[in-house]
Amino acid sequence: MGALLLLGFASGLPFALTDDAFRAWLTKAQFDPRTIGWLGLVSLPYSLKFLWAPLVDRFVPPLLGRRRGWIVVTQVLLVLLIGALALQMSVMANLAPAERSQGLWVLSGLALTLAFLSATQDISIDAYRTDVVKVNEVGAGAATYVTGYRMALIVVGVVGFNLADRISWQGVYGLMAVLMGLGIATSFWAPEPERVETPPESLDKAVILPFQELWNRLGWRRLLMTLSFIVLYKVGDAMVGKMAVPFLGGKGLGFSDAEIGSIRQGVGLVATVVGTLTGGAILSQIGINRSLWVFGILQAVSNLGYYALALVGKDFLWFVAAINVENFSGGLGTAGFLGFLMSLCHPSFSATQFALLSSLMAVGRDLIASPVAGELVQGIQKLMQTDSPLGEIFWLAGFDRKGWGLFFLLTLVAALPGLILLPFFAPWNAKPALSLDPDDSGNDDY
Repeated sequence: MGALLLLGFASGLPFALTDDAFRAWLTKAQFDPRTIGWLGLVSLPYSLKFLWAPLVDRFVPPLLGRRRGWIVVTQVLLVLLIGALALQMSVMANLAPAERSQGLWVLSGLALTLAFLSATQDISIDAYRTDVVKVNEVGAGAATYVTGYRMALIVVGVVGFNLADRISWQGVYGLMAVLMGLGIATSFWAPEPERVETPPESLDKAVILPFQELWNRLGWRRLLMTLSFIVLYKVGDAMVGKMAVPFLGGKGLGFSDAEIGSIRQGVGLVATVVGTLTGGAILSQIGINRSLWVFGILQAVSNLGYYALALVGKDFLWFVAAINVENFSGGLGTAGFLGFLMSLCHPSFSATQFALLSSLMAVGRDLIASPVAGELVQGIQKLMQTDSPLGEIFWLAGFDRKGWGLFFLLTLVAALPGLILLPFFAPWNAKPALSLDPDDSGNDDY
């Protein structure tokens, strides 16, 4: 569990640097919400990592074995990429706002490469976590890993957002490159799984067998339903996350980077950690199916906190309340969802299967939520700031001219498709999801 905690931290650090921190820099550099939304696509590798995950299953580095060896390789390269991103930000900081778009392509390319390496590290860590936990440790393992992951987001958020006002964002990225280097020691210390599965004999088998095994075990109907659910389950929650920093900062309420870092990235992420640990404990008691129901409903309803904040305006107490409610509920949902994904993986193909399943989760978060959220905010703001009849109706109904309140209400609608699928493949009274034991088919125990 100690190794999972520290590996979770190493996994969360580079993700945070291409997520809220990256959007905070873009906001400070005066890029508009549409650009910020579309640049969420630098996280595309998280959605496509299943394409190269078979390589991680098939090939074994010469040092530290199949799982830990790949973790070390990616961590070394991540240190170099984070440093390169800091240097590019320094170059763009010396340009006038109108000229910064010239360096945006280079910056985006570096961020995309960073996300690729981070996704590759995640493939290895996810496979390691799935291989090392026993069946009765799934809830604890998921919660511990996510706690470490969220601790990294707290460090980037609280330390990063507060230091950004003092030493600039490029200085923050340089500091995080050093911190990422310290995580390499974890890979040497982490224990090997008790049962080490033999890698696939060929690349063809590494590509085909993981998908074939899932197909045979679940059947095509259940598999299709499951994959659709994975894409849609956290879309509403992700749309809020993608636009939270612009809303709280210069494009909305006008809170400073230090305030956003202290509350959203600090207090809020503590609430996420508490929610994750609570979710892991509840999952062990009520099972995966019921957890998906309870946590999914709570994480959707929690978006109303941001809606209330949009109506109230720049109010510190409402700010703290909205962040805590949304993050605690999101932590619950993450614990249940991660346990669900782990339960679907066969140990022989854990890298490829978990990469496939978590990639689909990233499809909902990055390919759907980020661009849709950016376009939706931009469209609503344009509608509300014109003299169109529909805009006047929304304004008379109490929505602000910036359109944030209406946007947060629509995120509840975006959460419904994932919840609607639950009765079809995860009934409330059914047994928990599949066993992690490859000797137990569990085909009818869904």
